[in-house]
Amino acid sequence: MRSAPEAAKTASPPADDSAVMAGHRSIVDRIVGWLDDAKAEEIVTIDIRGKSSFGDTMIIATGNTDRHVGAIGNQVQRNLKEIGRHARIEGERQCDWVLIDAGDIVIHVFRPEVRAFYNLEKMWTSDWPSDTQH
Repeated sequence: MRSAPEAAKTASPPADDSAVMAGHRSIVDRIVGWLDDAKAEEIVTIDIRGKSSFGDTMIIATGNTDRHVGAIGNQVQRNLKEIGRHARIEGERQCDWVLIDAGDIVIHVFRPEVRAFYNLEKMWTSDWPSDTQH
């Protein structure tokens, strides 16, 4: 079995060595491990600091079916609760796309075709245009 850091491709620069970022990275690594344990596929982490006001890290993963997506979401939410981190979950009714809001970490779990349609990786990893004055 692969370790949690090997399970995810990271689409971000390395985190700095501050204690805050080290703690954040530790929780991200735990979430990636939980996703891997739940058999989620194509796990990607994206550093969204400076690109978003709603979080620092986005984690995207794929579940095989709607039931798998829902089970992954519930398992991650339960694990976050066990470590004392509150997380809200949305999308459980249809389970095409489950979003888990854990404060500074946002986790998306998709069915494959829904993930391909929304293509969040491309949106959040592309270069942002600089302010242009006309």
